Amino acid sequence: MSDQRRDGQNLRSERVGPHVPVGMAPETFRRAGHALVDRIARLLEELPERAVTSGETPEQIRAALGADATLPEVGADPEVVVEEAAELLMEHSLYNGHPRFFGYITASPTPIGMLADLLAAAVNPNTGGWTLSPMASEIEGQAVRWMAELIGYPTTCGGLLVSGGNMANFVGFLAARAHAGRSWNVRETGLRASGGSPFVAYVSAETHTWIQKAADLFGLGTDQVRWIPTDSGLRMDVGALREALARDRAAGLAPMIVVGTAGSVMSGAVDPLEELAALCRDEGVWFHVDGAYGGFGAASPEAPPELRAGIAVADSVAVDPHKWLYAPLEAGCALVRDADALRDAFAYHPPYYYFGEEATNYVDFGLQNSRGFRALKVWMALRQAGRAGYERMISDDIRLARHLHALCDAHPEIEAVTEGLSISVFRYVPGDLWEGLGTDAVEEYLNELNQAVQDRLERGGEAFVSNAVIGGRYCLRACIVNFNTTRADVEAIPGIVARLGREIHAEREVTS
Repeated sequence: MSDQRRDGQNLRSERVGPHVPVGMAPETFRRAGHALVDRIARLLEELPERAVTSGETPEQIRAALGADATLPEVGADPEVVVEEAAELLMEHSLYNGHPRFFGYITASPTPIGMLADLLAAAVNPNTGGWTLSPMASEIEGQAVRWMAELIGYPTTCGGLLVSGGNMANFVGFLAARAHAGRSWNVRETGLRASGGSPFVAYVSAETHTWIQKAADLFGLGTDQVRWIPTDSGLRMDVGALREALARDRAAGLAPMIVVGTAGSVMSGAVDPLEELAALCRDEGVWFHVDGAYGGFGAASPEAPPELRAGIAVADSVAVDPHKWLYAPLEAGCALVRDADALRDAFAYHPPYYYFGEEATNYVDFGLQNSRGFRALKVWMALRQAGRAGYERMISDDIRLARHLHALCDAHPEIEAVTEGLSISVFRYVPGDLWEGLGTDAVEEYLNELNQAVQDRLERGGEAFVSNAVIGGRYCLRACIVNFNTTRADVEAIPGIVARLGREIHAEREVTS
């Protein structure tokens, strides 16, 4: 028998079944799936009583996993694999859905989003092209329009789902780059063909580090980023921006983009967006709003009114559904006022891509070709909660942060430092050091002390906060984008911080 004929006899039968190494019989899938859903339901029920984090060291986590094990030669029972994976993740993780998780800006995931990710994976559409994902593409388009409507942005905009804030901001940045370089077709000839007028980007001193990555990766270089100082409220100084624009134009440079921050990472500060937009119109510069954290705050009457007004007039906006729409990771979104600006920045049409022009093909709107169905979990949650539901949840988060800030301000051992949107920043100050605030020795000690408080708090599992550095002061930072958080959870924080602070301060006095 020839080798070719022998190979033909060894091919799979026409109907692929559970004998395929990654296959699973329907009844096995049902058992494994039902058991997993039951376990997730128990986790959601038990979560408030659990520790926020296991607090284990990297060595302990690796030991639990068996990280040094080699690739198995033969496979395992899929039900066992699912059960063991659930055990590893549920017993050795940090829970950002815990009611007392206030760290960074990672939201509690919606249960409907969990189910949506399962459904999306089951159909597995490639949302790069409409032909490959007809219903998924239309759902994404509707989700984009609904998000724009929620924050007061024109629903005629272009937009798409991306992995998160960095990528959403990158999309706006690249749209601005293509727009500014259209006179010499920057996409074909590059930045050097600009005739000696390199592009410049303008951002607040509080802007997230995505801008450095964008300037680095997309040809400007980080030296072409102008970090504009902020006022006492940590908002971009419009006068200083105007001076920087004039200075650069006089030097023969080409202002390309101004980025307004709608909710800074450290303090929740919102730049004067309307003033920035007006200045950009006068200067003919692309105005982008980084609303990765705070953009959806525009849905709430508790947010500064200029947030919604400023977003409405931006050329592009970045928002993160996996932050304040509580979608499971990953889900960011880029919105661009003129959909053609996205095609001008990203579209190519080689002969092996023929999708037609009668529908939206998201390969033309962003950096990815193959794209997962991120929009489903956002769309389903928007349908479940509606505008009113999200307005209430976002407003509750803002009010809870304000309440926490007021509690810190009233506490004799805590200094309330700043508050914005759903972020409260504070620090522990021992009673015997209040009179020395502002002196070099006391400030240096307080920075070390609060860093130690944060470290102990994070490892202890009672609650989880991150840090902020405000005016050289190392502070604790609580960001509430968590529909599971209650008033009681917030009211527990000052007492926990003060107790840990007293313990560490006493230990340091003993050893000094």
